[in-house]
Amino acid sequence: MTQAAWTPTRRGFLKASAIAATSLTASVNAPWVHAAKKRPKLRVLGTHVTLQETLRLKAQQDLGIDISFEPGGSSQVLQKASSNPESFDLYEQWSDSINVLWRADAIQSIDIDRLEYWHEINNLTKTGYITPDATIGAGDAPHKLLFVQGNGSLSSTPSKQISFLPYVHNTDSFGYDQRHIPKGSAYGSESWGWLFNEAYRGKVALVNAPTIGIFDAALAARAQGLMEFNDIGNMSRQEIDQLFDILISLKQQGHFCGLWNSVPESIQYFTDEKAIISSMFSPAATALNGQNIPVVYAAPKEGYRAWHGVMCLSSAAKDEAKDAAYKYMNWWLSGWPGAFIARQGYYISNPQRAKTLLSKDEWNYWYAGKKTQQDLLNTNGKIAIKAGSLRRGGSYENRFSNVAVWNTVMDNYEYSLPRWHEFILS
Repeated sequence: MTQAAWTPTRRGFLKASAIAATSLTASVNAPWVHAAKKRPKLRVLGTHVTLQETLRLKAQQDLGIDISFEPGGSSQVLQKASSNPESFDLYEQWSDSINVLWRADAIQSIDIDRLEYWHEINNLTKTGYITPDATIGAGDAPHKLLFVQGNGSLSSTPSKQISFLPYVHNTDSFGYDQRHIPKGSAYGSESWGWLFNEAYRGKVALVNAPTIGIFDAALAARAQGLMEFNDIGNMSRQEIDQLFDILISLKQQGHFCGLWNSVPESIQYFTDEKAIISSMFSPAATALNGQNIPVVYAAPKEGYRAWHGVMCLSSAAKDEAKDAAYKYMNWWLSGWPGAFIARQGYYISNPQRAKTLLSKDEWNYWYAGKKTQQDLLNTNGKIAIKAGSLRRGGSYENRFSNVAVWNTVMDNYEYSLPRWHEFILS
């Protein structure tokens, strides 16, 4: 090709520029340009615990992004997330789901440098100790699964990447209706063994989640003296078999009135008067008290089953969706969400920021272990805590110093699953 063949002339340049300008002008009004200007979208998969409409609407307003929530039962959402990471951008559940998600390559690491409030997150997740003299419960304490190592493994050794955002957490136990069961003493007479007490036969409910319900049952069996465990956080196959033999026998005797899959369903068991005692999450107790059903959320003498919320980034998330996910993660630690979930009994990983949005009485009751001097409202604006009340189990630090076991995916998790289903069908 000669020089003249490819060297542009001024006339050719101006003509090309005119054509380009005309095309650009026309394209401004093209439908696809308007579509490109739509707000970013974020899909969040998780449980009813955190996927609440009030939170979704507030986040949308604050962040300027469209957010869709897909709440479901624990087992249901974990199965969907682990098998189909393209179906979500962020996943919200509990730390016992991390090993399953990580092994399935369903989630990707999170960069600490993109987390605005990382320096405010307390040591419960970073080191395992809420106070220097606190004990770490059995099982997978969250700090053991937090940091992503160079070889792709998860451990407690600090690094610049993490497997989940630490945010909501709490200590779980059971709730009981004091109209039918006399009120016990915190860390005194209240015991996991009450779940297996023959006096409550036919009125006991359990959570239908293999990685959670198995520990409630194990704590109950041990408290009743029915069996012992070498390590309750990592049961052997023989121990699992023995525990499920006990569970199946109790079920066949009509001991359980049912198993619930979500917080709303657990509430329904009490409003319908099917249950008088049940495995329970804190919001259920708060909601029932708001309905004038006097449910006590126990502080068992054996210690709590603790959990830590995990917000995980889908392995399929990228570009605009990934940016929106980081905005949402940072929003969760910005103060307002932490104050909101405190009113249903949950803690946040940087509580001092939430404190500025809580009243003195709210902080004293929910975090400080002190009596409230006035009635406190729940997240629905109803009175849930009466003036003069003291939170069961005491302060934040005291409750997390009494952890018996963390929600965990044990080494024999796969072995326990068919036994759990056998129990359900028995």
